[in-house]
Amino acid sequence: MSATTPGAAGVQPSSTQLASRTLWVAAAGTLIALISFTTPVASLADTAKGLNAGPGAQAWILSSMSLGLAVALLTSGALADDFGRRRVFIIGATVLGIASIPCALAPNDVVLIIGRILEGVGAAAVIACSLALISHQFPTGPGRAKASGIWGAALGGGIAVGPLMAAGLGLAINWRAAYGLVAILSVALAFAGAHLLTESRAHHRRRIDWAGVILLSTGLGALIAGLTLARSGLARPSVLVLVIGGVLLLVAFVAAEIRSVSPMLDPKLFGNPAFVAVNVAALATGLGVIAQMSFFSTVLQRGMHESELVAAIALLGWSAFSVLTSLAARHLRMTGRVQFVLGLLVVALGQAAMGWQRTDSSVLQAVPGLIVAGIGTGVINAALGRESVATVPPARAGMGSGANNTARYLGSAIGVTIVAIMATSVHSGTPQQSLISGWNHAVVFTTIATTVGALLVLGCRPRAAPATTVAQSTLATRLSRTTR
Repeated sequence: MSATTPGAAGVQPSSTQLASRTLWVAAAGTLIALISFTTPVASLADTAKGLNAGPGAQAWILSSMSLGLAVALLTSGALADDFGRRRVFIIGATVLGIASIPCALAPNDVVLIIGRILEGVGAAAVIACSLALISHQFPTGPGRAKASGIWGAALGGGIAVGPLMAAGLGLAINWRAAYGLVAILSVALAFAGAHLLTESRAHHRRRIDWAGVILLSTGLGALIAGLTLARSGLARPSVLVLVIGGVLLLVAFVAAEIRSVSPMLDPKLFGNPAFVAVNVAALATGLGVIAQMSFFSTVLQRGMHESELVAAIALLGWSAFSVLTSLAARHLRMTGRVQFVLGLLVVALGQAAMGWQRTDSSVLQAVPGLIVAGIGTGVINAALGRESVATVPPARAGMGSGANNTARYLGSAIGVTIVAIMATSVHSGTPQQSLISGWNHAVVFTTIATTVGALLVLGCRPRAAPATTVAQSTLATRLSRTTR
């Protein structure tokens, strides 16, 4: 149960109007957050040229927002449950808008990277709260399934619009204009949230798990920082220190949560196969298809000599079809686990079809694989939006959303690192030939990662009720019939 308070003075809207407002503001927030996340995908070459950023700085530009997202998603979701989802949503949108300003005005790559990390922190609050706000207004059933499909479409829509917007504004003005537009949109989002949303939170506020917050944030931050540095060389001491230190901090986080009387992430949830399935599916999505698509633009531009705009349009084959499928997925009559397995297997088929590239290959060769992967991704996104809050207690919807999205972006950080290393570790022929050959090897990895994810989700079968419980239920039914 959650408490609700009016979001603004005046005539109170009907429950239907309130639900509609909440859905569209939450979906808009997710759309803007993903536009911000994908902005550098199509504009990296111009950004690097404008800031004189080398390969290491370029890796940080691409990954810095993932760092902010992974560090803040679970924390902001958990805090939103206790202190107000509307409040944290508005704060997140405001932080996203303010952080985009130094990105637009960045005099060097360091300022841009710091701004991108802060953008990730703000976007984390928006994404985590968006699903929690939707779940509060839409009870389990067809209404929530439709709302989750719209949320999933917003997720795919942001991925589609971000690169196109960056490429288009880059041609018309320069690469900085995209960050300026994100700042304006984020401020408008904060204003809409303040006037159109109502507050919701758990009835009973819990103590802040400061040990969990610190251990999780520093652990994920160190791990993702190490993975980003690893793209320039695995054996560097700084990489080993950060990765090993991050893993140890995350182990300490698990130990602290087990002992905590008020854990940020209740370890008992991992005894629920449905909760495990939704988070494994999110991790596999990040590790597989998101990692592959994040690097595909680089392959098109540097390996096949396509322009930034063509690369952005090509990615529409994936993102646009994920939007359409997310909207249609509410008509699927299957459990979340089965929907995840089906979606992941379809994605794997599309990923595999994107291999076998050559330097003289046409971009059209990858389109069928992009479309198939997009269809599967849409099926997954719609189910993720529904199941991530359905598998946790209603009062902890923000935490459920935060945990799920943390798994997705952690998987993405790991996957992009592996793809980048594999794609740049082959040295045969020209640099373009080496990149394409390495890309084909990386496609094998991402396809296997997605397929393994599908098999793991398939293994998360709901536990059968104990025989004694079934027998007692049957006996009670018979007694009830006898007494009637």
